[in-house]
Amino acid sequence: MTMQTLALFDFDGTITTRDTFAPYLFKAFGKVRVNLAFASLGLQALQVCSGLSTRDRFKERLLARLFTGADRARLESAGRDHAIDVTKWYRPGALERIRWHRERGHRLIMVSASLDLYLEHIAKGLGFDDLLCTQIECDGARATGRMKGLNCRAVEKVTRVEQLLGKPLADFEVYAYGDSAGDTEMLQQARHRFYKPFRN
Repeated sequence: MTMQTLALFDFDGTITTRDTFAPYLFKAFGKVRVNLAFASLGLQALQVCSGLSTRDRFKERLLARLFTGADRARLESAGRDHAIDVTKWYRPGALERIRWHRERGHRLIMVSASLDLYLEHIAKGLGFDDLLCTQIECDGARATGRMKGLNCRAVEKVTRVEQLLGKPLADFEVYAYGDSAGDTEMLQQARHRFYKPFRN
């Protein structure tokens, strides 16, 4: 029996030339407020660099500072606008590879630590079959300041994909594309793995 083929793509730095998370924050909250939030977490940032805390914990605190009580409609509007802005950072080689997989009928899955507020529009526009990413929790019309589930990076990427599929990745022919330590576990599960591709 022929295995189904999966194409797992990280987003920031893999499909794009740069990070897209901070620019979204600037669009949604303004540079002054975002910079103040980062400054207030300076000690926590140093703890991450020294190994005393984690990137996930830092992100939780940053999201709590910025998103708690934020208007959901405004966040979603900023996400739609940001999804358009991000297209200028796409790597041509990544777009060609996505097209290559789509033409062969492979299942395209975007797996990213970036936010659902804009990735929903981006994944749909690029023709992905599925999106697995970090989600912002909302209670009615307001954001709670918490993530819905875990930050989608490192081993959580593999966990999310296998939960989606209902099977281990070993049961599939897997292509994986990533550019950072947060993609290591996903890349390790792939027969065809590409680290920092599309740089030419």
